[in-house]
Amino acid sequence: MAIDYQSRIPNNVDLSNNRGLQRALEHWQPAFLDWWKELGPAMGQENDVYLRTATSVDAKGWATFGHVKMPDYRWGIFLADKKEGRTIGFGDYKGQPVWEQVPSEYRSVLRRLIVTQGDTEPASVEQQRKLALTAPSLYDMRNLFQVNVEEGRHLWAMVYLLHAYFGRDGREEAEEMLYRHSGDIDNPRILGTFNEPIDDWLSFYMFTYFTDRDGKYQLKSLAESGFDPLARTCQFMLTEEAHHMFVGETGISRVIKRTLEVMKQLGSDDPDALRKAGVMDLPLLQRYINFWYSSALDLFGAEISSNAATYFANGLKGRPDEDTFEDHDCSESFDQIDTPDGSQQVATRNAMNYHTRSAYIRDCGIGLSRWNRMIKKAGFNFELKLPSERFNRRVGVWAGVCMSTEGQPCGPEQITEVLPSDIDRGYVKSLMVAITEPGECASWTSLPDRGINNQPVEFEYVKL
Repeated sequence: MAIDYQSRIPNNVDLSNNRGLQRALEHWQPAFLDWWKELGPAMGQENDVYLRTATSVDAKGWATFGHVKMPDYRWGIFLADKKEGRTIGFGDYKGQPVWEQVPSEYRSVLRRLIVTQGDTEPASVEQQRKLALTAPSLYDMRNLFQVNVEEGRHLWAMVYLLHAYFGRDGREEAEEMLYRHSGDIDNPRILGTFNEPIDDWLSFYMFTYFTDRDGKYQLKSLAESGFDPLARTCQFMLTEEAHHMFVGETGISRVIKRTLEVMKQLGSDDPDALRKAGVMDLPLLQRYINFWYSSALDLFGAEISSNAATYFANGLKGRPDEDTFEDHDCSESFDQIDTPDGSQQVATRNAMNYHTRSAYIRDCGIGLSRWNRMIKKAGFNFELKLPSERFNRRVGVWAGVCMSTEGQPCGPEQITEVLPSDIDRGYVKSLMVAITEPGECASWTSLPDRGINNQPVEFEYVKL
């Protein structure tokens, strides 16, 4: 499916032959651009940034790179290629043809799923709005801007579905997504994590590692949907999402690399000595992991969920990589889930959030294994860990229950002491100083091993 770049709104959904829909989206476009200029990146809007832009939905060669001003970025609507003969892969409708239109009985629930996903996209842009002012390198600034413009395009993807398939209700929901703002007291974003401030680069790396990884699993679940336009939209979004997680994993790796260098120079792992040397000590990184990981777990919803059961039964939202499971019906199977009252037998359909979250947890562990190998190779006895799934939870069966990072009962003070303190956050913010010379970076991190798209590390990724 070729992408039409001659249109005012780049797309591969044949928008030019649906004049009513095209006019509706063109009416929404100025509001989106106003939002971008007001609440998008606080700097860099008029600078040339080395960005990738989608030119195909073929995963083997889907993007081109070049310098472009962000307000001129070719946001658009791109769906993965349609698979002829595709059938619903799970639930009560398994084996039936996928839906090209929204079934009337599922109109409300599908709209809610799309709005919730869509609301996270502009939220993260708003959360990260001022980060460029303290970018540790031009390479990092460019990666931030790439993440931002792609989150903007993901918003377009959801807005298209709302306009194309949900009529007046969809148009109103699309407008609302530009009126809700991250952290706004009166009109906040839907999900709590997306109202958390991200005002330092360590938090940004943690967000892109943990929270964008949650986004990956939500998109993989929606990519199984029996509503084919939603499934195809999410399949293409996953292609872009991979870079966001790359930014997080490599960002944290570079921080650890620099910390280990200074630890070797000092011959010490003492946090006070490391802070005097201007780097981030490993216990500090662990506390940030504890916060962002536990926050991301809440995004999966409750471990026992009738809504999740309904989504699965009705073919609306499956499990990530549904074809890897043996049982695609799950109406007669059960799972054991730990609760504060002991192990509880739960119908598998009601445990779908738990299954998706379990896959996410395994995925998160891969990065920690790499970081721990770095620490061990450097000769230090310290291990970064994911805290227990019971720790610091605000959603699900463990919400509000005081449990330690090891998953044991504890007092509130034991939770507080393993989360970032005001002193921790103040110290991290004190390190945030912009470095704008090509090929240089802040002293608390290290340069990447390689540049973007085979460019050298010292390439002028943002022309300031």
